[in-house]
Amino acid sequence: MAITAALVKELRERTGAGMMECKKALVEVNGDIEAAIEHMRKTGLAKADKKAGRIAAEGLIVVKAGDGSKKAVMLEVNCETDFVAKGDEFQNFCNEVAGLALANQPADLDTLLGYEMSGGESVTDTLKRMIAKIGENMSVRRFQLFSTDGMLVNYLHGSRIGVMVDISGGSEELGRDVAMHIAASRPTAVSADEVDPALIEKEKEIFTAQAAESGKPADIIEKMIGGRIQKFLKEITLLGQPFVKDPDQTVEKLLQSAGASVNGFTRFEVGEGIEKKVENFADEVMAQVKGS
Repeated sequence: MAITAALVKELRERTGAGMMECKKALVEVNGDIEAAIEHMRKTGLAKADKKAGRIAAEGLIVVKAGDGSKKAVMLEVNCETDFVAKGDEFQNFCNEVAGLALANQPADLDTLLGYEMSGGESVTDTLKRMIAKIGENMSVRRFQLFSTDGMLVNYLHGSRIGVMVDISGGSEELGRDVAMHIAASRPTAVSADEVDPALIEKEKEIFTAQAAESGKPADIIEKMIGGRIQKFLKEITLLGQPFVKDPDQTVEKLLQSAGASVNGFTRFEVGEGIEKKVENFADEVMAQVKGS
């Protein structure tokens, strides 16, 4: 069967694949467009599986909020390069997945990945098709759902850092200021009583070892350690930190002056915790020259 330009065009429209890939698939199945689609899906999934081991530490943080900011979702989707993260196809995918999460309130990531998207495929299959088409590994890494009787306020620093704050009292502007502060200052908890005791104990051991070298009496060392622990807790807790817009007051004082309180917060940063491959471009070029 002759592979016409019209046939290639139709396959491109139905799959979103490149012209040469469509023509090759049609040749493989002797012009049967339905068989070509199935063939492309199979080979596409195989290509996606091969890319699954590659590091994907770029991407987007997406936030979707429901009616009255009582419900929201924050989602991280990863890819390999910032170039792909800025593309319409990747961004549209991220936004649709976030919308599915907000609408359906999935219990876990596997449930979210199984939802059907607007194209009729599951999130997982859509992602694999994009991987095969674009040529980069991608993954829906994590999401968090939020629900409150107070107010949910979010802040996005570009598309790489996202913060959600659950606040009672005050105003949306105050909530946004607090969210911006969290984005910049990275607190690990709202207050000292929420800090993991194991983390405090670890810091105490470090401070004890450092203080022991001072040669001071035991009672003085104990006071030194107590003071350093208090300083450490102020540095890592939201309420203890100096407010970024006005370092003369703590976030706790800022909230008190507005009759507000923070019930909780979440901070996502693209790629945090993923070990990135460090490349030296000059060395890479030199290695290619030597190998040629």
